[in-house]
Amino acid sequence: MRSKKIVVAYWIVTALFILQMGFTAYAQLRLPQVAAAFTHLGFPDYFRVQLSWIKLLGLVLLVAPAPARLKEWVYAGFAFDLASAIAAHLSVGDGPAAWGWPVGTAVLWALSYLAWRRLQAEPRGQVVARGSVGRPADATA
Repeated sequence: MRSKKIVVAYWIVTALFILQMGFTAYAQLRLPQVAAAFTHLGFPDYFRVQLSWIKLLGLVLLVAPAPARLKEWVYAGFAFDLASAIAAHLSVGDGPAAWGWPVGTAVLWALSYLAWRRLQAEPRGQVVARGSVGRPADATA
């Protein structure tokens, strides 16, 4: 049985992660100062655009009813993206104001991924509230 607390925690951290990554994808496509930051990091302009669209696709796949293996790859792609962002900022000598955002987003990623893995490991079926013995939780409550 799935724990209601894990389901709720998963959706909260995943929603925050999606909002953060969605904003970064939008910013990479639309804000000139973000384009300048990519240039500062040494990346070509086409990479910024490509990365933004791939992020948006990944976000859609996180919430879509996709196979677990595909979601695993999506999570891996976001891990590579965030690790690369942190490494890129550190390699050019940027301070915490620059690399702090990808670190914070990586924390959201880790919490979302760990909760998702926990849900994948639990048997499917009704959501059960903690403390209830054999009684399914009311799905509308």
